[in-house]
Amino acid sequence: MNGQDYKAPESVSRVQTRALMVGGLALIVGITGALKSPDAFFQSYLMSFLLVLGLTLGSLGLTMLQHLTSGHWGIIIRRPLESATRTLPLIAIAFLPIALFGMKYLYPAWLDPEKTKEEPLSQFQQTYLTHGGYLTRAVIYFAIWLGMMFLFNSLSKRQDANRDDRALRLRFKVLAGPGIILYVFAMSLAAIDWVMSISPHWASTIYGFLFVAGQLISSMALMIATVVLLSRAEPFASVLQKRHLHDLGKLLLAFVMLWAYFDFSQLLIIWSGNQPEEISFYHTRLYGGWGVVAVIVLVFHFFVPFFLLLSQDVKRNSKILPRIAVWLIFMRLVDLFWMTRPEFTSRAVPTWLDLVLPIALGGLWLGVFAFNLKQCPLLPLGDPKLAEAIEHHEH
Repeated sequence: MNGQDYKAPESVSRVQTRALMVGGLALIVGITGALKSPDAFFQSYLMSFLLVLGLTLGSLGLTMLQHLTSGHWGIIIRRPLESATRTLPLIAIAFLPIALFGMKYLYPAWLDPEKTKEEPLSQFQQTYLTHGGYLTRAVIYFAIWLGMMFLFNSLSKRQDANRDDRALRLRFKVLAGPGIILYVFAMSLAAIDWVMSISPHWASTIYGFLFVAGQLISSMALMIATVVLLSRAEPFASVLQKRHLHDLGKLLLAFVMLWAYFDFSQLLIIWSGNQPEEISFYHTRLYGGWGVVAVIVLVFHFFVPFFLLLSQDVKRNSKILPRIAVWLIFMRLVDLFWMTRPEFTSRAVPTWLDLVLPIALGGLWLGVFAFNLKQCPLLPLGDPKLAEAIEHHEH
């Protein structure tokens, strides 16, 4: 078993080229929108940025979870996961427009002196929500994520070179536990800074966990779609089995349930408390047009995937499961639209930028992901459990 046998098929190069072309063209179209209407542009851009951020950071979280549990499910998707984490430099570059030009359009509630006079901030918010503080914390978050991405990718390469190094296997496990905690903390604080602070007078302690659970859904969905596409050609055609899809489908179901649990917990606690400053979040989102979007998210992000994924046959079906996965990535975008946009407008109608910018950032992200897939063997050849994980024993 050598690295050459497990190189990415030619189809990955085609995906890379097409994704970069589509993403690049959509970005050019999007930039014309930025010149005409910068506020509308940055509202759509933030939502699109959060989607691709989720694909990357969810993959980082799943990589660490696999090292912690040593599950067979993760060995099959480990290299695609690592390829997704290596898109993080692109994510850091994608954050620059928000940091350099977009803050005044996204966060007037605490950046605009006129607004803060009308609705004064608390003493803590005045010291925490500052232009410099926002940028400094963003640098810290990216430093943490990039550090963890570099660490786990370099250790994985070393494992391929030193297959009998037992100390290396232990290091993965030792680093993965604290790494997951660090990822959740950094992402929770980033969610507060980048999204919750759009409306600084509203707060929720579970808010960051909603983003973490959403990221795990979108990343696992991406991995299912990726391995099924890769299995159309060798080497994955002879590796991927129904039991692997079944395991990945079960995890996707678990993450959908986790996200729904966090979302319902937040609603239940805020609704039962019934404090005027706390219910503002749901007051704008559960009535009128936004109420319709809320029902769409509830039905198509939770109920439909939940009942479909309960079926063992669906989880083992290489045609249906990836379609559910791709649908869930789309529903993540709808959920992000519902979470961010009501702070800016009462109209629950997507603009043309809401269609163009996700295609732009998503296309560029997919192109870089496909490029990364070609850089390493598609399976972690140094992992001691690899042979066991790909052994054929179908029932």
